[in-house]
Amino acid sequence: MDYFDWIPDPLILQIFNSVSDVKTLARCRAVSRRFSSLVPQSDSLLLRVDRVVSESDLDSLLLLSFLKTLFKSLLSTFLSPKAFALPSSDNDSAPNSPARILRGFDRIRELDIELPAGDLRLEKGTVVRYKAAFGASLKSCVILGFSGEGGGGFTEGLRERVAWVISALITASARHAYVAREVVGQHGNLVRLVVRDREGEGEVTMDARGIEECRQAVAESGALEGSRTAPMVPSVRMRMRHLKMAEIGPGVCLEGATLVVVRPSGSHGECGDNVEDADLAMEAFGGGVYGNAVEALLRSRSHMLEMNSL
Repeated sequence: MDYFDWIPDPLILQIFNSVSDVKTLARCRAVSRRFSSLVPQSDSLLLRVDRVVSESDLDSLLLLSFLKTLFKSLLSTFLSPKAFALPSSDNDSAPNSPARILRGFDRIRELDIELPAGDLRLEKGTVVRYKAAFGASLKSCVILGFSGEGGGGFTEGLRERVAWVISALITASARHAYVAREVVGQHGNLVRLVVRDREGEGEVTMDARGIEECRQAVAESGALEGSRTAPMVPSVRMRMRHLKMAEIGPGVCLEGATLVVVRPSGSHGECGDNVEDADLAMEAFGGGVYGNAVEALLRSRSHMLEMNSL
């Protein structure tokens, strides 16, 4: 007697949603025909990938090796995302396009995608963390960085800190353009999407409202490739705070700590919310040592910067 037959389908689906890991669920499909039919109905998934290429670029990348080499060169020149590294040889049989991997799941509502590594390439001794929220384009981004070369005043090291901001915005935009938009365009039930890396360097999130905005933008563009022509990062205002030493615990400090809250120009009080920059910062990094650093930085003087769209 097969005791699995006694378990109702809704309970099995609840178990599958608790498992969430796509690779494990793929193995579950081999257990029985019933499991094979139920796994695609899972609505809460975690996809861990080793290497990522955009599905819309995949066919051309596999067509000729010299095209693959050319694309890799261009990608590394303009975006430098390690997480979007292309297959290292023509013998790679399973390029990890998230959109392609998830094609067999037709009821996804909540999705977490974990990339293999952070995208930022910073000087040794520098740590930068960012959390960005997107719709059709950037809604907000909170960036926290620190370095052993603290600097005494705002102008000291300003160029370096602006470079941190630009790098974070570019890499967040790359995750949105090459991963999130493709997934959103193919899964109409999706209400929450998170794209992060295993090293905890950066995170891109989309809530139900942001996903709907993105889906409409994709539909209006007529093609995913065409949708990338619009700037993922519009003109923004950046409120930057910097401390030579930010206390994160008794006798423990971060040197050269910097907090930057990035929002689209003129966004304050619009889009149906009145979330203050401080609230965004605490929501992104509240709790733990980073939360202590954010609290210290929020008490410091702020400086407003503006930047054109990327």
